[in-house]
Amino acid sequence: MGSKGVEKFIALKNEATPGHSKPAEAKTTSLSPMPAVSPVFQTSKEKYTDDYLVHYAHRYIDFTYKSPTTFHVVSYIGTLLESHGFSYLSEKTSWDDLTPGLYYTTRSGTSLAAFAVGADWTPEKGVGIIGSHIDALATKLKPNSTKEKVDGYELLGVAPYAGALSNLWWDRDLGLGGRVLVKVADPTANIGYKVESKLINSSPHPIAHIPTLAPHFGAPAVGPFNPETQAVPVVGFSTGKEEEATDAEKAAPLYGRHALKLLRYIASLAEVKVEDIVQLDLDLYDVQKGILGGLSREFLFAPRVDDRICSFAAISGLIEFVVRNGGSVPKDSFSVVGLYDNEEIGSALRQGAKGGLVEAVVSRVTSAYNKGADISALIRTVYANTIILSADVNHLLNPNFKNVYLEHHAPVPNKGISVALDPNGHMATDAVGVALVEQIAKLNGDELQYFQIRNDSRSGGTIGPSLSIQTGARTIDLGIPQLSMHSIRAATGTKDIGLGVRFFEGFFDKWRAVYDSFGDL
Repeated sequence: MGSKGVEKFIALKNEATPGHSKPAEAKTTSLSPMPAVSPVFQTSKEKYTDDYLVHYAHRYIDFTYKSPTTFHVVSYIGTLLESHGFSYLSEKTSWDDLTPGLYYTTRSGTSLAAFAVGADWTPEKGVGIIGSHIDALATKLKPNSTKEKVDGYELLGVAPYAGALSNLWWDRDLGLGGRVLVKVADPTANIGYKVESKLINSSPHPIAHIPTLAPHFGAPAVGPFNPETQAVPVVGFSTGKEEEATDAEKAAPLYGRHALKLLRYIASLAEVKVEDIVQLDLDLYDVQKGILGGLSREFLFAPRVDDRICSFAAISGLIEFVVRNGGSVPKDSFSVVGLYDNEEIGSALRQGAKGGLVEAVVSRVTSAYNKGADISALIRTVYANTIILSADVNHLLNPNFKNVYLEHHAPVPNKGISVALDPNGHMATDAVGVALVEQIAKLNGDELQYFQIRNDSRSGGTIGPSLSIQTGARTIDLGIPQLSMHSIRAATGTKDIGLGVRFFEGFFDKWRAVYDSFGDL
């Protein structure tokens, strides 16, 4: 990789959040080295040393701190991809003249597909695909977030996204971030202005706190709790007279739907006026930065691990694969990483896995490479030769509850990717898929782990079955294991991100040759 790409990534890594002071860098020790200057992505076959694996943990901490919402994740990864030679393609434009190369596209600002296609790729070569999700549990600002004061306490109306607002979200420092739609004067537009998107992020400043009730109050402090009335964030306290709105603010599109103080705070983050704000899509999230912990720093503690950790590892694996090949891809290969929104709520929206973003990419590339051909027939050939990895976190062994884990199926940290299994179709993995990834791991020097739920427990779900149904391609569920799933803050092994990157790079490099040895299975 050229020095320009390294410089761009280092600049991105060191960039302070707009409008805020630069967060402190993680401290380095002999146990967690983080060189001041080093290649971000390396070409050496021996690159995955312990130091390099730990370095990836630091990169992930930085990534997730600067990307508190799904909008920020897409923006961050888009910048990262461009710094390594990927070009943006809009879904709204024609791809008929697509040439071999490195590309990415986005949908709704919350899903992304990156792909690398060679000059000699044909449908019979299939596609190596990794699908993951970048949405995480959050609390969403309600369309009308106004709440009546309680003895001077200022409250905020929010709704849980997926399993948020549980008591695991209480007593945390919650920031505000996401997308703000604003109008910008444009006399050439039919309505006199155009609508643009601005991302805001209050970190490191928290604006909200959901207080627990002290146990001294007895039964009311035990629960269960009402998430509508007893999990309301406190965002301020005032007993004086409210500041008057200006005439322009009173005419603002969102005036009356949100507290004026909140609108002014949002406007200050977006560097616009209250009257310019058209609409909001904002989250509350944990502002605390990730950190390495444990006596030997063998753990990574961070928010929003599910499933941005596999997404970050998958994109990094694709970039590592491209760098390994001198900034390009093998001429007969087609590699894709799809990062989806809305997995936590069923994937059934246009930016979710059921919205078909990756399928659209595969179809459009196939069409561009086979002008005038029957694309529907070719697509069937493509997917019959394709392997999809559904990469989502699964469960590390919790040592306090070992009895709830199936024997021989309890992953541990800093060992490697865990294959997810389920005989009832909650996971898409079959025996051929297991054999395939085992062979890839063996060739790559990786160790696999396995997770399956006990018969007396409920299995979770992933995008794997959906992708399997929609494409007909063989799909394997696997991922980086973690502790504290669905909590506001989780834990994984310090080396597990880097081990995931190594496995995903090896998948792109080796899957086709391995799959060819399986015949018509």
